[in-house]
Amino acid sequence: MFELKSWLGLTVVLSIALIAAVVVAIVVAAALKRISRKKRWPATLSATVRAPFRVLIVVIALWVAFLLSWPAPDSSETVAHGLVIATIAAAAWFIGAAISFGFGVAMARLPLGSKDNLVARRRQTQLTLIRRLLVAVVVVFAAGAILVTFPALATIGTSLLASAGVAGIVAGLAAQSTLASVFAGVQIAFSDAVRVDDVVVVEGEWGRIQEITLTYVVVHIWDDRRLVLPSTYFTTTPFENWTRRSSELLGSIEFDLDWRVRPSEMRQQLDVILERTELWDRRAKVLQVTEAVNNTVRVRILLTAVDAPTLFDLRCFVREEFVEWLHDKKSALPISRVQLVAEPAPEEPSVSPEASDQHAGLFTGSAEGEERAEQFTGSIATIDADEAERWASER
Repeated sequence: MFELKSWLGLTVVLSIALIAAVVVAIVVAAALKRISRKKRWPATLSATVRAPFRVLIVVIALWVAFLLSWPAPDSSETVAHGLVIATIAAAAWFIGAAISFGFGVAMARLPLGSKDNLVARRRQTQLTLIRRLLVAVVVVFAAGAILVTFPALATIGTSLLASAGVAGIVAGLAAQSTLASVFAGVQIAFSDAVRVDDVVVVEGEWGRIQEITLTYVVVHIWDDRRLVLPSTYFTTTPFENWTRRSSELLGSIEFDLDWRVRPSEMRQQLDVILERTELWDRRAKVLQVTEAVNNTVRVRILLTAVDAPTLFDLRCFVREEFVEWLHDKKSALPISRVQLVAEPAPEEPSVSPEASDQHAGLFTGSAEGEERAEQFTGSIATIDADEAERWASER
């Protein structure tokens, strides 16, 4: 017969405790599996809390083995302290997983696939933030409980309490932005300004609210990008929410056409186009000439759809159909007109004698000038060689 307070006894007790923990885990898993044949939530519960539950029962088994057969009294305090910390951590993990499971079941009853999902989106946003807040509280309490187990904290507790005011002020200033984001996240959850799956336009980008946390919001952009914004953005910056109360929207299509276009024919063609598509929700359709200046007239079409993606597709469809129709109606396409005007040839200006005298030049325009021109351009007399010699001797 072996002694219980020995290493051999510890080994035997520990083996029995671990086998018991495994048996408990198998029994619980089998029970959940059997229940999941009729209901879906046991399978989700098993997948969510399986790991923390197994860790918790193993820690409990270690506690039982320690209490029954730990053979070294000198180190029992250290081992007991470690088991306490492990138990607190495992219990916090299990409680957090159970909270996530409970809120997950509640959110599963609020599907977002239906067209009129305003209430479901509001409830999902609130439940998501409450779940994150409760999990954060559990983690904080678990961390505090673990810190309290250290004896050193008891000796410095007085000094910590004495400096709590100063430390609180310093911590508040240091975590001001973080706390502001947390409070903004809570405000978003309960002010109903923005919800999960809302269609918004932020920073010039169109997308859907994919995730809302206590500190940031993830926007799924239409081209599969993700825009991450702090929670304070939605409480301090104006933004567009296309699904604030309902998802129905009104969109416009504009054409710049020639003056020869007939709006009555375009209205008839609009009716023909809309009859061929299910994108239009039949709430409103309008075709108006909004401008008629210079060389073109502007025709605007207003249409409605059930939501933003459907409206975008409807606008593209109607625009393409009218492009095809206008291609056949070539008279409606804008053209540039040029008017040619024949002007008479300019007459030669008549010059009066007085004007001629005023504009007389050095060699033209007057009798003196013409005489001067003859002196420079007339014939020049020549002499022969004998006359030149005689003229030189006389000199």
